[in-house]
Amino acid sequence: MAAACTRALCKVGGGILESAAARRSGTVSSYLAGSRRAFGSGGYRSKLLASLRTGGAGGRGRVLGCAVLLGGGLGLYQTVKFRLQQHLAEEGTKVSGGGGAGGVKLTLYQYKTCPFCSKVRAFLDYHGLPYEIVEVNPVMRKEIKWSVYRKVPILMVDSDVQLNDSSVIISSLKTYLISRDKSVSDILRCYPEMKSVNERGKEVTEYSNKYWVMLGEDEAAELYPEKGAQKEEMKWRQWADDWLVHLISPNVYRTSGEALASFDYIVREGKFGPYEGFFAKYVGAAAMFLIGKRLKSRHQLQDDVRQDLYKAVNDWVAAIGKNRKFMGGDHPNLADLAVFGVLRVMEGLQAFDDMMENTKVKHWYRRMEGASLNREGASLNREGR
Repeated sequence: MAAACTRALCKVGGGILESAAARRSGTVSSYLAGSRRAFGSGGYRSKLLASLRTGGAGGRGRVLGCAVLLGGGLGLYQTVKFRLQQHLAEEGTKVSGGGGAGGVKLTLYQYKTCPFCSKVRAFLDYHGLPYEIVEVNPVMRKEIKWSVYRKVPILMVDSDVQLNDSSVIISSLKTYLISRDKSVSDILRCYPEMKSVNERGKEVTEYSNKYWVMLGEDEAAELYPEKGAQKEEMKWRQWADDWLVHLISPNVYRTSGEALASFDYIVREGKFGPYEGFFAKYVGAAAMFLIGKRLKSRHQLQDDVRQDLYKAVNDWVAAIGKNRKFMGGDHPNLADLAVFGVLRVMEGLQAFDDMMENTKVKHWYRRMEGASLNREGASLNREGR
């Protein structure tokens, strides 16, 4: 849009310079008179207006044309500059971090608003690992039709090793960053797949050891110098998956208005066609409003589900304590990244604003934002932290 406006300005300027009618008519004088009324007199503007008055109509037309051309040129420069910056920013998102993963190529298949996918992005961003994103259409899911595993996130490593389940992805990559003598495929064998039938009669896939970072004794001692730190990290990572994540939907779909606002965000950020987007926004919002009520019952939440969210978040802050910046101490650990990733998907929605205002999470959350944006974990990868 900016480029189109700039082109129009240049055309107008050229037309004024070339048009004899503009030099002869009083149109320019009327324009300048209006300009004086709008901007007043004095200083540079007064001198410019005086010169235009003494230079005749032709001079006024030439000066005005030059001014418009100059404005168009500056606008074009700013447009090109903005587009270049935007392109570099987009490229930076795709290849952020610069080789922190030992040269492997990472491709993340995701829904942007999925809390489990957000957990993985939080880990990758914090550690400065370059990765590409493939946004999956949540209706057709054709982007992952090649995969037997039909959920997201899926992380492909060098296009041939497939990692499923957000916690397995994070544990595997953390192990790889520290134990460089092991390949990702070797590490993946430490997280065997298990299939079972849940209480609703549906077959589910789980993974053994998914909260463990598979390290030798010396490596583990370096990563977890405090006694009980590894068990604490695992406990709260599991808490994020088994409890915190189930508070998101009932809160963002708490009322019909919040459900509509949430789906408006989902449609904007997700990969929907025009008809799918319309259907998802209105029909999906109504459906999720009802599903949110059912989830509230399933997870035995209070009538005011905000209170469960507030309590969960305050429990998390209390577990960190007053003497630590993060649960990991001076630096975020995997539990910090998991909780941050889950909570982040509510940004821009009423539930997030209410949480920030009515709990003690704000300072920790802002520290996590800074650590993620600055990719602070990139310098710690080879140090085992």
